[in-house]
Amino acid sequence: MARIALGLVGLLISLLMAVDLVFGLLPDRSALAREVRQQLSESLAVQATAQLQAGDMSALQHTLLEVLERNHDLRSVAVRQGTGAVLVQVGDHPQYWHPPEDGSSTLTQVRVPVLSEGKTWGEVELVFRPVLPESLVEWLTYPPFVVLGVIGLLAFGAFYLYLRRVLEYLDPAKVVPDRVRTAFDTLAEGVVVLDERGRVMLANNAFRSFHPDARELATGTAANSLQWLVSGFHGSPDDYPWARAMASRSALSGETFEITRPGEDEPLRAIVGCSPIQDGQGRLRGCLVNFSDVTILHRINDQLLVTLTELEASKDEIRRQNEELHRLATRDPMTGCLNRRAFFDAVDPLYARLLAEGGEVCCIMGDIDHFKSFNDRYGHAVGDLVIKSVAKCMGAGLREGDLLCRYGGEEFCFILPGSTQEQAAEVAERLRHSIETQAGAAVRDIPGLRITSSFGVASIRLGAKDAPELIDQADNALYESKKTGRNRVSVWSGARSVGAEAEAEA
Repeated sequence: MARIALGLVGLLISLLMAVDLVFGLLPDRSALAREVRQQLSESLAVQATAQLQAGDMSALQHTLLEVLERNHDLRSVAVRQGTGAVLVQVGDHPQYWHPPEDGSSTLTQVRVPVLSEGKTWGEVELVFRPVLPESLVEWLTYPPFVVLGVIGLLAFGAFYLYLRRVLEYLDPAKVVPDRVRTAFDTLAEGVVVLDERGRVMLANNAFRSFHPDARELATGTAANSLQWLVSGFHGSPDDYPWARAMASRSALSGETFEITRPGEDEPLRAIVGCSPIQDGQGRLRGCLVNFSDVTILHRINDQLLVTLTELEASKDEIRRQNEELHRLATRDPMTGCLNRRAFFDAVDPLYARLLAEGGEVCCIMGDIDHFKSFNDRYGHAVGDLVIKSVAKCMGAGLREGDLLCRYGGEEFCFILPGSTQEQAAEVAERLRHSIETQAGAAVRDIPGLRITSSFGVASIRLGAKDAPELIDQADNALYESKKTGRNRVSVWSGARSVGAEAEAEA
């Protein structure tokens, strides 16, 4: 309002000055000064002439001093003869006297001739102050300026009071129709209308419910001054969404921020969107800012995240339990080797595929020598330790793709895909040696215990039509090893089994 009032005062003063130029409302101070100074100069010249004729120079000096003291506009006075000699002077006449070169008088430099017997004897020289002020103090006391100042102050006060009254009726909060305000307040989103300077012109009830300080939000409040609002944003005021939207003249959306509310453990989370408002000429008029409260959505997402985490943990536990169940269903609980059902489930399709492709596969059957004697002499607990120790030695000597099964009480079966009969025989011999040298020492309850095993080897190359037949051939080879002295490896050769040592001798 103050700016508008000052603008109106300036307009009023400009109109007064324009009217004065046309119609002359204010008196012409130059013309008045010229007339007064002319009368003073002529009167002084008459007095000086009379006193010069009387030859009374002291009286002339006294007269000039009185005239100088009584006239504030007069700076100096002098009486000069026609020869140029100065007879009498008062004031600092040499400093102020600068007559025009053409000998005429001006408004500040006045020359009045002194006549004697009808002839010019000399002249009276008067130096006046300029009509317009020469300093700031003189300007402040200059009557026209004082008049304009008084008019300006009175006009400013009148305009300010009038505008204050008028703008109360033009308050956006009061001029918006009730039906529009009601519709505005029915919006679920918080909506604020800002002017081009970022001041709040209108705010609906949803926005006022965001924070206790927003309930008494006054029209004209700068949005940047709302600490409870801007504390959720980072950066300078120029980085606030509405400032960037108005600077770029483009809409912004999808920016999330939080509002901390007193007495609330959970902050209000909202998504802000800004759309600049422009008039028909493309000039910026303000910004429409909407706030979508997504607190409940975040809360649900947090709960969903917790639920998903718990579900993932449950899935991991179920997976672990399924793996445990699968292990229990497919593995021998004592040795960890495959049980017979799982073994055949894996061997049958493998053997059928290799048979069809013409690939190599061998089977090894192994048995602990004189196992019954361990149970009879040391008890079943030691017998179980013997089986575990032998199974550990057997498992350590196999490749990743090989299959190991606890086929019976103390009997084990191996399937070696991709191995030739010679390679399988070497594996069996290595396992036999490992058991003979290491298995007994692993049973610490019985020092010096000696454990040996016998093995039989069979290859797909000898015509076995399926996995059971191949296993049968390896079992026959194992029987040959046991019949010929145990702790040895025999290879199935069709009609009979051949011991590894016999083959070596051949």
